[in-house]
Amino acid sequence: MSKPLITACAAVALLAACSPRPAEKAPPAPGPIQPPPIAAPAGGAPDSFAPIVKQVSPAVVSIDTLSVAQAESPFGDLLPPGVAGPTAVRRGAGSGFLISPDGYVVTNNHVVEGASDVVVTLADGRQLRAKVVGRDPPTDLAVVKVEATGLPYVAFARDALPEVGDWVVAVGNPFGLGGTATAGIVSARGRQIGDTYVGYLQVDAPINSGNSGGPSFDLKGRVVGVNSAIFSPSGGSVGIGFAIPSDLAERITQQLIREGRVTRGYVGIGVGDLTPALAVRLGAQGRRGAVVGEIDPSGPAAGRLRLGDVVVAVNGTAVDGAGAVLRAVGETPPGRDIALQVLRGGRPEAVTIRTARRPDEG
Repeated sequence: MSKPLITACAAVALLAACSPRPAEKAPPAPGPIQPPPIAAPAGGAPDSFAPIVKQVSPAVVSIDTLSVAQAESPFGDLLPPGVAGPTAVRRGAGSGFLISPDGYVVTNNHVVEGASDVVVTLADGRQLRAKVVGRDPPTDLAVVKVEATGLPYVAFARDALPEVGDWVVAVGNPFGLGGTATAGIVSARGRQIGDTYVGYLQVDAPINSGNSGGPSFDLKGRVVGVNSAIFSPSGGSVGIGFAIPSDLAERITQQLIREGRVTRGYVGIGVGDLTPALAVRLGAQGRRGAVVGEIDPSGPAAGRLRLGDVVVAVNGTAVDGAGAVLRAVGETPPGRDIALQVLRGGRPEAVTIRTARRPDEG
């Protein structure tokens, strides 16, 4: 990659005025929005995505943020004690979607991180202040809440995640323009971007600045992904977007709602992908896995694993790289045993480690 990954919420927009409006009461929603599925004709695209967009759009929101921080000043050391220096005001815009009738909204962590004010604009035009319920930087997910009832909401896909080639419809707030829909297909699954707990869906539905935190829907109107990032040499969509899969997104957001944070397992190792060249050197030709390159001397893996060990399976499930090991360890609750199958000098070894609570990041 010649250019860095670009998060898609970098759009700068004017903070929406948060003028109070008379309370509007709506009857409780009986359940998540479930539009009739659209069947694609053989060999072609659906005749129209309009029925799905019309049904799910009421649950998609725009998010405006305001961040105020003290700016650096060459005269900062000359100011009297207790006198604040100049301040920098940053306005941002992103997207989100309602997952409950009482106002829980899913978005990206980078949309609301550091925000002193968060305003959610509903599809009907109402502007409501929101509070941040919880954030999870490792997966770039966050939950905010507005005080309202009877709101339209959507549900995560649980039973059938999309396959490569399946249609997806992305709805969001690109460049602060408000509700916008784009369509495309799933281009790949399990995309690993750096050291992350996410195996992303890659989609070619156009995702631009301000789409971050918005949903991607399947043809049944279920959320299959949370749009999070793009790869682009220009900063605009070039057809390579990344969405957090719905199964992970639902698990993380529900924990944020319950506890305000996410707790992960930790064994204290740093791993890298097993390349063909490393495989030859480490006696693991033809295998896939992750190479242990760092061990925390005070972590649970100290004395159990060795530098150069090749992790090929976790709890009996084969792993194809460092990201799979990272996710498997992170998803194991602290205090539980995790079984690693490793190759050590080309010979198989079984190693069991009891996970600890992952130290707070940052």
